Amino acid sequence: MFDLTILAILQGVAEFLPISSSGHLVIGQSLLGVNEAGMRLDLMLHVGTLLSIFVFYRRTIWRIISNFEFAYVAKVAVSAIPACLVYFLFKGFVDSLFENAKMVGALLMFTGAVLSSTRFMPRGAKDVSFPRALWMGCGQALAILPGVSRSGMTLAFARSGKVDPEKSAEFSFLMSAPLIMGGMLLDLMKGDAPQESVFGWGELIFGALLAAVVGYFALAVLVKALKGRWFWLFGPYCMIAGLATLIFLK
Repeated sequence: MFDLTILAILQGVAEFLPISSSGHLVIGQSLLGVNEAGMRLDLMLHVGTLLSIFVFYRRTIWRIISNFEFAYVAKVAVSAIPACLVYFLFKGFVDSLFENAKMVGALLMFTGAVLSSTRFMPRGAKDVSFPRALWMGCGQALAILPGVSRSGMTLAFARSGKVDPEKSAEFSFLMSAPLIMGGMLLDLMKGDAPQESVFGWGELIFGALLAAVVGYFALAVLVKALKGRWFWLFGPYCMIAGLATLIFLK
């Protein structure tokens, strides 16, 4: 249970802060010696952070539903296309990377380089149009790889498209919801028996709830970082974490 608690806290923090939740889970599992098939635990903890998205953006979600904002929903659907294509075309390759801590370290350094570059990108005030939604979706597709931050890529791509920081944060996390739910559905359809995993379903549900609580506060921190113009500072952290992974983990 101690191992799961650490991994859930890592997920809650890293899902929203642009430091790659999947990458930190792989590193955490390696350090803790948890021999868990990466995708199942990763998906359950993502469900927890999905709950924190729904709570944090509950007013926005209610506005979209009550005002029948079909255009916003359509943009979310468009943003999911690149990630779906990449996952189904390269599923076997992507799954294999969850067992490779060295590759995670290299991809964390890539994430760090992208985040650091946002320091030199001008801030914009544009809305999320259909082309910008697709462009942010391309960033999300890159984040299928463990070590590449989903929030980091989508927000960096939004910055390059001169999208308003607050609007880009809102869209970035709402656009992740369909993919998280779809991933969970695919995992459940596999029909894996709970006893085949290091963690049973009860423990995984506990981890999801803990990740939800931690994730809510991490999301609040990220929104402040975007408003305060220090978003790029997560870049050096990712590069240092990635380099340390390459050096110290097998």
